[in-house]
Amino acid sequence: MGLTAAGAATAALAPALTACGSSGPGGSKHLKLVAADYGDKKDNSSKKYWDSLARDYESKNKGIKIDVEVYSWTEVDKKVADMVAAGKAPDIAQIGAYADFAAAGKLYPADQLLSIPTQADFISSIAAAGEVHRVQYGLPFVASTRLLFFNKKLFAKAGVTKAPESWDELQAAAIKLKAAGVKIPYGLPLGPEEAPAETMMWMLAGGGGYTDKNGAYTIDSAENVKAFEWVRDELVGKDLVGPNDPGRTNRQDVFDAFGAGDVGMLNGHPTLIQQAKAKGLDFDMTPLPGIKGKARSTMGVADWMMAFKQNNNRDSVGPFLDFVYSRDNVLSFTGQYNLLPVTTAASGAMHDDRAHGELWPFLDQLQDASFYPADKVSWAKVSVAIKEKIGAVVRKGGDPASVLSEIQRLADATENADG
Repeated sequence: MGLTAAGAATAALAPALTACGSSGPGGSKHLKLVAADYGDKKDNSSKKYWDSLARDYESKNKGIKIDVEVYSWTEVDKKVADMVAAGKAPDIAQIGAYADFAAAGKLYPADQLLSIPTQADFISSIAAAGEVHRVQYGLPFVASTRLLFFNKKLFAKAGVTKAPESWDELQAAAIKLKAAGVKIPYGLPLGPEEAPAETMMWMLAGGGGYTDKNGAYTIDSAENVKAFEWVRDELVGKDLVGPNDPGRTNRQDVFDAFGAGDVGMLNGHPTLIQQAKAKGLDFDMTPLPGIKGKARSTMGVADWMMAFKQNNNRDSVGPFLDFVYSRDNVLSFTGQYNLLPVTTAASGAMHDDRAHGELWPFLDQLQDASFYPADKVSWAKVSVAIKEKIGAVVRKGGDPASVLSEIQRLADATENADG
């Protein structure tokens, strides 16, 4: 799953390959990189970034050729899975998930690839999300966190004088917004597009989460049940989320409505800044409200880099990845797409540059953010179940305990089967 909306980039754009990881003309070593596209049109396709980076690396490392393929987020994970299944794994993939490949023994661990300074430079909370059985296979590539966005003009119109810090304050603000005629006081996207994210944010804000400190699923915990009972009764039940069914409302629908000035507040990630500014919206951001005050943690999302063993190119792949994770290259990519760097060096540099000031509140949360349990092979199936079922918990007569328990049983069964 990508952090941003992605535009299409076809395989036809990729250079012709000799053989994956083979020796090309003159004995050169060819490495194949498959990456996701973070652009939304040809002009800002990630293909440009990777092609430029590859040519730069080749100019400094004679005998190495980096062959690049970039695909849209709607197809890149499947493309890589199909390549692996066909026995034609790329040397490097930058996609949404790594755990299946790691569990199958197809990936190099980070400590066999990266120099010690590169591996140590990863922000610890993100690096930990790349571990399977305490061994890091997933190399974080970019990240984002979440804040509560609010429309300052609508807040002023409704007489809301401060950003909410607790659920009671969130509800009070939503009631005032509704009374002032705001169409959607709080935007609640529990539709399939990003239901796992909105779900996780409410769980964290209520003191729960998908897993405990030991990594065991806690989907149907008392804290999570209580959180969705509150959302059902105190937001949806009091008509504070607009006229549409939140269980079928997707993230982009709510983002678009926010840009149109129809939403008072919603949870958002850094790319919403660009969308809102493009619409001329006067908005601000604040940490997510929690059950009794500011949420103890926000949600973090990371996309992943991984290196496949199949072509036995560890000695060539490792130095290239060190280059990929150099401070300037990380900043170049994250700055282009308004995303957060995953290394301490690049994060510090971004925090020292006022040009990136709008991202600072997101950066400040990254070290303590909670991430999807991407280390679990079972997570892919659990995520699908959340997309299919979670919307029912907030509808009239919805039973959060029953729905969350159903997802918990699936999670446990899948985890046991994979274990």
